[in-house]
Amino acid sequence: MITGLDHIAIAVRDFAAAVDGYRRLLGREPDFAPREGADRAWFRFPNVALEVIAPSNGGKGGDGPAGERVRARLDAAGEGIWLAAFAVEDVAKASRLFARRGLAVEPAGALARVSAAGLDFVLASAHSAIASKPLGDPASDIDGLDHIVVGTPNPERALGLYGAKFGLDLRLDRTNEQWGARQLFFRCGEAVFEVGASLKAPVSDDPDRFGGLAWRVSDPQAARARIAAAGFDVSELRAGRKPGSHVFTVRDAPGGAPTLMIQQTPQMEAA
Repeated sequence: MITGLDHIAIAVRDFAAAVDGYRRLLGREPDFAPREGADRAWFRFPNVALEVIAPSNGGKGGDGPAGERVRARLDAAGEGIWLAAFAVEDVAKASRLFARRGLAVEPAGALARVSAAGLDFVLASAHSAIASKPLGDPASDIDGLDHIVVGTPNPERALGLYGAKFGLDLRLDRTNEQWGARQLFFRCGEAVFEVGASLKAPVSDDPDRFGGLAWRVSDPQAARARIAAAGFDVSELRAGRKPGSHVFTVRDAPGGAPTLMIQQTPQMEAA
């Protein structure tokens, strides 16, 4: 039913500053589509789009439901990842199925909103994305989203929700005592929906939370040099947890979204 991730929305207060930050970080030129009282900038990649969204009128909100919703989100939880939108072949059909599976589904024009485990999701029609124009050297380019991370206090609930109800393809259920974590990896089109749980915290019915975003790069040294030159605080390049991978962290990504850059091996990308 779900064919992939359509987009990730990040709610921000200062729209101009966040757009400038993501333009420098992602090395792409966005397109703009303000509507329903919200300012929106879209950074598009072959496998996903990133939407930067803020209430219109300098964060005060405009006349429209989207502006009110994003302002309510900012008042309640501050800046950060607001929602993940899943691509489906038929929104109405997927909405009916998800409702029968016990999910809270709300029609929203051509989309549908889904609330689950304290998080906001959207169902959107699958479409062919035209990637945003790169701004610099292709060697330092970001190829697309590798994975989005969700933190959960209840991994068994997460298996039932994201696996059984959403129907995502569980590829790996890994527990690592050294890291103090259990990780669930769901394939979602050309990206991964990763759910992590701490082994040190008690299981509870508390809400899940969006963690961060990991972007895929082919040349991590070139990408790190470009992003550091753009004024960001980046970590040293280091070996990733997956054998053969290399990663670095962007410590001050715009909008409060934890951000990792990762180089995978061809075998990992095909897994």
